Amino acid sequence: MSSISIIVPCRNERACISAFLDGILRQDLSGFEWEAIIADGQSSDGTDAIIEQYCARDPHFRLIENPGRIVSTGLNLAIQAARGEIILRMDVHTAYATDYVRQCVACLGQTGADCAGGPWRARGEGYLSSAIASAFQSPFSAGGARSHNLSYEGLVDTVYLGCWRRSNLLSLGMFDEALARNQDDELNLRIIRRGGKIWQDPRIVSWYCPRASLRSLFRQYHQYGFWKVAVIRKHHRPASIRHLVPGSFVAVMCGLLFTALLAQITGQAGVARIATVAWSALAGLYAACLLFASLIVGSGTNWRFIPVLPLVFACFQVGYGSGFLRGVWHWRRQGNTARPADSLTALTR
Repeated sequence: MSSISIIVPCRNERACISAFLDGILRQDLSGFEWEAIIADGQSSDGTDAIIEQYCARDPHFRLIENPGRIVSTGLNLAIQAARGEIILRMDVHTAYATDYVRQCVACLGQTGADCAGGPWRARGEGYLSSAIASAFQSPFSAGGARSHNLSYEGLVDTVYLGCWRRSNLLSLGMFDEALARNQDDELNLRIIRRGGKIWQDPRIVSWYCPRASLRSLFRQYHQYGFWKVAVIRKHHRPASIRHLVPGSFVAVMCGLLFTALLAQITGQAGVARIATVAWSALAGLYAACLLFASLIVGSGTNWRFIPVLPLVFACFQVGYGSGFLRGVWHWRRQGNTARPADSLTALTR
């Protein structure tokens, strides 16, 4: 397995693209035939011009156009253009250990997995981004997902980024271009349902850079929740029960609040009182959980993060849950052919 195609979807990444491409050049790729295919989603900030400069200097880099502008279309175009027998995905907002590619290829070959990758490790830049990164690794934000466990090695239901044999990707039908988000989770679900396996190896090291504001973090997870509904509708099942928890919590909280208000308006004081007490109890319990999780994370990373961590956790969970409910409403009311709002497909950085 010595022929590798690194595939990279991007759009409007002028501030980051040079550092990312330099990072690829620092990879230990001795003994490999390799190429890096960057699928640019019609950037308007000059990202494509910077990529072209690298292509002119090093023939390993190739630039292709992604008129679909979303990740899944860019990935598929890069896979179709790839010459390597191994496909390895990279993301612009991630830094990589110099042996990242070598470890991915080794894991794929040694385990016989259909998809191999490392844990989803976050590293922030600045106070808020670093606080988000520390919360990102917590089971309270990840729902116990093994992909956030930095020491776990073994089978998982999804993995960060990924490395595959090109022939397997083609036989699977590649990524679902109807999905603006969660296309990687959906592909992994197809792998598992076909009897394949996804393997996580902690020796595959990368550092994802999370969002730098609460607003963009909320929007990101709102989109994740929305598009998760599309994945569940396609397969008629969730990949994990944890995907249903945030939406169920937000639905219960909204239902209790609506019941209390409606009962108050219609003069049913007893019902209004019960609904208000139930809502207050759940809200208090959730606030206590936020504070407890924040103390645990802050004591293990940096005490300065504690004031903002409850808001960070809430953005993860309420953002995802509200997006999930919006997805349920959208797909049931408007059907699979309805185009989601631009806010559900646009970049969140």
